[in-house]
Amino acid sequence: MITPVHFQWTVERRVATITLNRPERKNPLTFESYEELIETFRALTTSTDVRCVVLTGSGGNFCSGGDVHDIIGPLVAMRDRGDGDGLRRFTRMTGDLVKAMRACPQPIVAAVDGICVGAGAILAMASDVRFGTARSKVAFLFVRVGLSGADMGACALLPRIIGQGRASELLYSGRAIDGVEAERWGFYNRLIEPASLMAEAATFAHTLADGPAFAHAVTKKCLHDEWNLSIDAAIDLEAEAQAVCMETNDFSRAYHAFVNKRPPAFEGN
Repeated sequence: MITPVHFQWTVERRVATITLNRPERKNPLTFESYEELIETFRALTTSTDVRCVVLTGSGGNFCSGGDVHDIIGPLVAMRDRGDGDGLRRFTRMTGDLVKAMRACPQPIVAAVDGICVGAGAILAMASDVRFGTARSKVAFLFVRVGLSGADMGACALLPRIIGQGRASELLYSGRAIDGVEAERWGFYNRLIEPASLMAEAATFAHTLADGPAFAHAVTKKCLHDEWNLSIDAAIDLEAEAQAVCMETNDFSRAYHAFVNKRPPAFEGN
């Protein structure tokens, strides 16, 4: 794995925690942090030490999106000098982060408190599971700076999480929803008190990390790949995927553990 400079990285009992760590600015993203996050999630595809990832922010906030001075200002300067290629390099790069998150085999648990807006809301959206707080604020702010809601896959991913009509409302209006509404709409899996957020996210992540890592990776890939398949094609894909899981040692371990009335000890193979 790389040693990141622009966010905090810790690993405990096969759970990695990524903490966006610019609390004085509510943890905005920069060109450098985008690149490091992409490298990190890509590196996870070959990691054997990490089985689940928790993504969070420091100082009571998740992420305030792209840094106004470090990203938005330079993008406006590109626009002013007619550098369309530079703008496209940036938008492709930000999309590469979502692709890397979706392609990494480990489940990603977003622990969201406080501000979660713009590209920060995208990071939460691209995670597999989202825990939030009632006081959190989620907003897809792109329209407020004259941009479309079509950013980093939001028009594809968000409707699948909260539904087409609700996604349309948020992407057109840019309005913020609090944690209660976000949970009611299905954006959050559950609401947790701020003081307990990281502990509960870590507990859930460790539960996943203690499970069959290969099978979890298959589940994540099928959840992603089957969005564009017919039901019949999805059934065929899952038949093959499940047969491959049945060839793993973890499948045998689980059976013998059940027969011997003890919990299985999954090893991820």
